[in-house]
Amino acid sequence: MAEKKVVAFFPEAAFGPALNSVGIAQATEALGHRAVFFTAPDMAGVYAGYGFEEHIVPMSAPMPAEEVAAYWQTFIDGHIPNFNKTPYEQIDTYVKDCWDAIVETAVWAQKSLPEVLAKVKPDIVCVDNVILFPAIKQYGKPWVRIISCSENEIPDADIPPHLSGCSETDKAGFKAFEERFNAVVGPIHARFNDFLAENGEKPYPLGEFFEASPYLNLLLYPEPVKFKRRHPLDPQRFQYLEGCVRKEAAYTVPTFAENDDKPLVYVSFGSLGCGDTATLKRLVAALGTLPVKALVNVGGYVDDYTDVPGNVIVDKWFPQPSVIPLTDAVIHHGGNNTFTECLYFGKPAIVMPYVWDGHDNATRVEETGHGLKMHRGDWTEEQLGAALDRLLTDPAMAAKLKATAAHMQGRHGPTKAAQLIDQLVKEHA
Repeated sequence: MAEKKVVAFFPEAAFGPALNSVGIAQATEALGHRAVFFTAPDMAGVYAGYGFEEHIVPMSAPMPAEEVAAYWQTFIDGHIPNFNKTPYEQIDTYVKDCWDAIVETAVWAQKSLPEVLAKVKPDIVCVDNVILFPAIKQYGKPWVRIISCSENEIPDADIPPHLSGCSETDKAGFKAFEERFNAVVGPIHARFNDFLAENGEKPYPLGEFFEASPYLNLLLYPEPVKFKRRHPLDPQRFQYLEGCVRKEAAYTVPTFAENDDKPLVYVSFGSLGCGDTATLKRLVAALGTLPVKALVNVGGYVDDYTDVPGNVIVDKWFPQPSVIPLTDAVIHHGGNNTFTECLYFGKPAIVMPYVWDGHDNATRVEETGHGLKMHRGDWTEEQLGAALDRLLTDPAMAAKLKATAAHMQGRHGPTKAAQLIDQLVKEHA
């Protein structure tokens, strides 16, 4: 290998992209490079906890990190009533508000990113976000785009629009979603294009907020569930990573007061979805009536759960990549980490999406035979029990998952990403 290079990672301020980048950074350092992280203030400490150097990039008006975290939690909590709406209905509520906030993060990041880049002097920058940061594109070194959400972040006429939750055959749904998205997000997009012009960048077509890197684009989406595109992605610039499952400490399943000999179910709606305590409490109660035992991630709301059945254990956090291999089935929100980890370990899942790419991943799990999609609010205990029973007994699903797990585990995503980054560094040394 050539001399040690500095590889900077700049993931979105959310645990999904953050932990994916941690996995790649670990593999990058194993090849002898030095990985550093650019981070929003509210994620400070996450990467240091894994031993990485951090550099703060403010993504909003100055305020203490705990206030930023509280802002985003309030943002999510305020949108809980919208979680049960269809992806199309969410365009006017959650999606609109998200894009408005995301554009603000790009505007604020631009104020400090040039200075941070000049200070750190990375040889390559890997960004996992849904929006362009002009300073990274203009820095003068190769940059890598990491796509940790559904692969339809890179659009194609024959695949569902990002965030739509459409099946791949629903062409009418494609059209309706795109038309409504463009109409609602149009003014926000125009403001973003003004920002691009102010920073010497050409405007993007309506509906687009980012571009593919001319150097390298890494898709965490596994090939066994990828879409058939009208225009296949150029393998010289686009590579599938088969997920980026990181290493966590080993986990021992605790003893349950009831149903200790029954199948183990793991439930997680992600760090932000934990705020929907009403739905999670309903799930906890329903699981208490079924012939299973369950671990349920409830985040910082653990004290709200005072009446937990004997076959259920709730906690604020679980080392998910160490827990999922021990389970028999998973119930989750469709976030990319849990989506890919279930496939990587060959575990069937019920996906109850609430926002963003969860809708796309839930549809894709079901239409490729790797699990089931359920509405997060419109179900009965009988329907939940029947769905879990199918996950535990369906031989075709089990065979599909076994094949997918073997494929993914034979192509370790973080290692592949690190090797590609190493190759890019050498080419541009």
